[in-house]
Amino acid sequence: MIGIIGSGNVGANTAFFLAEKGVDHVMLFDIQDGLAKGKALDMMEAAPIRGYRTTILGTDDADEVMDSDMVIITAGAVRKPGMDRDALFQANKDILIDYAKKITRPDTRVILVSEPVDLLTTLFARHSSLPADRIMGLGGILDATRLRFLIAAKLGVSMENVATQVVGRHSDDMIILQDYCCVSGVPVEHFLSRETIDQLFDQTRGAGSLIVELAGRASAYYGPSAVAADLAEAIRHDTGRVLSVSRMLSGQFGITDAALSLPCVINRTGASEILTPRLDPNQIDILTTGARIIQETLKEDTHA
Repeated sequence: MIGIIGSGNVGANTAFFLAEKGVDHVMLFDIQDGLAKGKALDMMEAAPIRGYRTTILGTDDADEVMDSDMVIITAGAVRKPGMDRDALFQANKDILIDYAKKITRPDTRVILVSEPVDLLTTLFARHSSLPADRIMGLGGILDATRLRFLIAAKLGVSMENVATQVVGRHSDDMIILQDYCCVSGVPVEHFLSRETIDQLFDQTRGAGSLIVELAGRASAYYGPSAVAADLAEAIRHDTGRVLSVSRMLSGQFGITDAALSLPCVINRTGASEILTPRLDPNQIDILTTGARIIQETLKEDTHA
């Protein structure tokens, strides 16, 4: 069973994508009475047409999702136009601390979607009794997915043929690794000019903010939901896929006590092994600066 905390746009769409892929049975929870049950019923009434192989249930009792094999946390405030990540952190931190203390089953895998993801993943890990490899935040994997779309659209090729890699913080200072961006194994610079590559990288960095600005009252949710479901599937089926997720580092590039995205081997354990890509001195500096920002932010926050 996969438990989803939060039945808003991200939580509900994650449940829908999990059902469409037949990953596992899903239990939706939301603090708003009836919301999870109503959305679950709505999605299951589509099952005769969509042919789900799994069920979606809803509950108003948080305890029913805390003991799940896997828990996906989407709860909390979402970004609004003009809202910075610090304000979002202040709005969501207490929610994440509460769930970190309540999810105690030692083999549960936790996927955090709530923003700002790196700060909240670090905060969750600090207050959780779970091993670090079982706590993962959506970060580089979402950014890399957005970049895959942009490159494929620019070249008019299948997105399946495009591979990308993004590490570091899920923010404007994300680190896009051009050496790992390719089309059917051919480096992207063989297809695109330096100027075009830089433009696509800039679009990737601003993708989330652009969606907030365009939508006005809603942040991105189809993309994050699809990525959360994809990560859950990789864990559930013990695939060994290499995906860039935010998790607590244990000395990589000299960083500890902060969650940042690096490529990880994803299997039934979670993010079982952290891989270290080639980074130049400037990229290492950006990575370590990002870790320091997270540590200082949490140090200044008395509740962290």
